[in-house]
Amino acid sequence: MIDLTIADDVAHVVLNAPAKLNALDEQALAELGAAYDAAEAADVRALVLRGEGRAFCAGRDISGVDPRDDDVIGYLGGLVTPLLRRMAAFPAPTFAAAQGACLGVGLGLLIATDVVYVADTAKIGSPFAALGATLDSGGHALFYERLGAHKTLDLIYTGRLMSGTEAVQSGLFSQVLPADEVLGATTAAAAKAASGATAAFLASKELIGRIRDERLALWDSVEIENAAQAALCDTGDYREGFAAFQEKRPPVFTGR
Repeated sequence: MIDLTIADDVAHVVLNAPAKLNALDEQALAELGAAYDAAEAADVRALVLRGEGRAFCAGRDISGVDPRDDDVIGYLGGLVTPLLRRMAAFPAPTFAAAQGACLGVGLGLLIATDVVYVADTAKIGSPFAALGATLDSGGHALFYERLGAHKTLDLIYTGRLMSGTEAVQSGLFSQVLPADEVLGATTAAAAKAASGATAAFLASKELIGRIRDERLALWDSVEIENAAQAALCDTGDYREGFAAFQEKRPPVFTGR
């Protein structure tokens, strides 16, 4: 279900169950977490997440779920949320290439990824009214923050799905591309990040997370920026970047 390959300091994690639109059951969630663990152990400098086939991820695999005894808290709170937190804390830049359905837990996987490139034909929203269920995996927070209350509830009440183009125009994700170009653009961006100054990227990743989660004010975030910059002075990549600038040559970063 979950494939992992590593090449040139980039981990490629693939949701590989196209016949069921890469919907995730408990075993698949465990495999996905294990793939991130293995990628971290390999000390990769970037990670790409994608789905095989016509969908990124249609959400939870409910094909065998009996709603009369469904352990929702066990699935979402016990499995999904810890996985999303683990993905968001991955110690390298992470990228996702998304096409087709990006729903429910699938949307959560994108929320937990640093940079998301979507196909123009992607489908993003909250179709759960037809199931008597509601949006999960961080979708409420993302939609409210980027779309506001009225549009968020409109999507939830109506079940209308946004295209990838509309989602990016609304500020949900990074870039929208034709479906046949999204994976190439994502892997190229990850390859570039993998050759960059990893410690500097992670400083920004941590600060953005704090601004989001702690609602930091401007001058509080500036103080953290200052401290982060001072800490980077002790890294080899910081010294290499300055030396390369002064010697008028491209820098060669090692991620250290």
